[in-house]
Amino acid sequence: MKKLFKEFTKGLIKENPIFVLVLGMCPTLAVTTSAENGLGMGAAAMVVLLGSNIVISMLRKVIPDKVRIPAYITVIAGFVTVVQLLLKAYLPDLNEALGIFIPLIVVNCIILARAEMFASKNNLVSSVADALGMGLGFTLALFIIGSVREILGTGAFFGMDLTGGVVIPATSFILPAGGFLVLGLLMGFFNKATKKNPSHKFDCAHCPLQCGVDQTEEVAK
Repeated sequence: MKKLFKEFTKGLIKENPIFVLVLGMCPTLAVTTSAENGLGMGAAAMVVLLGSNIVISMLRKVIPDKVRIPAYITVIAGFVTVVQLLLKAYLPDLNEALGIFIPLIVVNCIILARAEMFASKNNLVSSVADALGMGLGFTLALFIIGSVREILGTGAFFGMDLTGGVVIPATSFILPAGGFLVLGLLMGFFNKATKKNPSHKFDCAHCPLQCGVDQTEEVAK
């Protein structure tokens, strides 16, 4: 149980796909002009990630090593097709807003990386925990970025006006330059907040190589 919890939580903080691993930057910057778009894109990617991890983990001993990548892409493409058809049927506005980035989930490096690095080497339960953690971490990151950009860029949140016309929104935040700025600031804040404080300073006296200790002592003498 402890191992499963660790596999689940690593995607939220320690190995967050956006803020730590810096993966999936294309949809991150392109669709996060609003909280709704970020949440929708993250949820779609998480469904595909979960489904592909399950199938690949179950078939990991059957898929020949030489064709594993094409096989993974085929599995991922099947789930992407299902997700896109569901969005077209039940959430057409969201599907139109996300546009080409739904089909591009097929080549999303996060999903393919989890298939290659984890699902193909671990059992079903662990692969599910990994997919849920990574997918939720990706979704939360997109939602946070989209929320910040929407509030600062339009003065609204999920379409609800927050300013009452008192404050003029900075529309630059919903432009590409604003996306880079918000992503960079949030990434820096996230890593600063989650970084452990070092127990000692990194100087010659504490360096494991000890290459400069003799020289330091000679200078001191």
